Amino acid sequence: MSGLFGNGAVAVITGGASGIGAAAARLLARRGMKLVLMDRDADRLRELENAIGGDVRVMSGDVAQLADLERLRDLAFDAFGRVDLLMNNAAVGGERDTAWGGIDAWRHILDVNLWGVINGVQAFTPAMIAQEGPSAIINTGSKQGITNPPGHPAYAVSKSGVKTMTEQLAHALRAETGDRVTAHLLIPGWTFTGMSPDPAGPKPDGAWSGEQVAQLMIDRVGAGDFYILCPDNQVSPEIDAARIRWAAGDLTDNRPALSRWHPDWTEKFNAFLAEQNN
Repeated sequence: MSGLFGNGAVAVITGGASGIGAAAARLLARRGMKLVLMDRDADRLRELENAIGGDVRVMSGDVAQLADLERLRDLAFDAFGRVDLLMNNAAVGGERDTAWGGIDAWRHILDVNLWGVINGVQAFTPAMIAQEGPSAIINTGSKQGITNPPGHPAYAVSKSGVKTMTEQLAHALRAETGDRVTAHLLIPGWTFTGMSPDPAGPKPDGAWSGEQVAQLMIDRVGAGDFYILCPDNQVSPEIDAARIRWAAGDLTDNRPALSRWHPDWTEKFNAFLAEQNN
């Protein structure tokens, strides 16, 4: 699948003005790819366009609006005639919230993080199926949508939805196109982006950069992987795997919800983690 990232291929990235999206745009531009970038921040988009140079188109828009994704699709096909790579990446964070309060924040997070991905899939997939040659759709999820840590339920729900939807998409595309068009789930860990607590400050030692996440994405999609589970400078792939196994065990072993953070299960989880990593 390395041709997806070849010279002259076309990539569309939402949330492309900063963070992982901008990092991906810079890396793909260095490979000679043509870019179509969308973000709500028109000023930062123009700055990135000028910095990258080459064959770049930009559009200010809101992924929560299907009409904006349809305009983005039309811009890409009118400019370049095809889309080889679609990266549904736009997302918002939010303050610490609860399951029973802040309904406006819930709606906003779900509109952008989940419906933004759904809208991107709805707008682009039929055209990508209809065109000739291989292409790929990458949806940006999060480990919070898999291990479900407490404290940010709206964000976790949105990213859990992205995981489920992308799994369904991959299966449907396999049946429809025989993997000529593929879907992939990008799962960043702790990444220093505009959603970080202090985005203007120095990158914390434990966090990965957006460039590291984008490079792993390119490598793993090129290898044909569906799940692109990113480590960081504090959490190894082995620890990630153990945490995911434990989270699945809450259901199969009938433990309390989110038992990893339950005071009665802390010692058992720590013992499990030590055993898995020995």
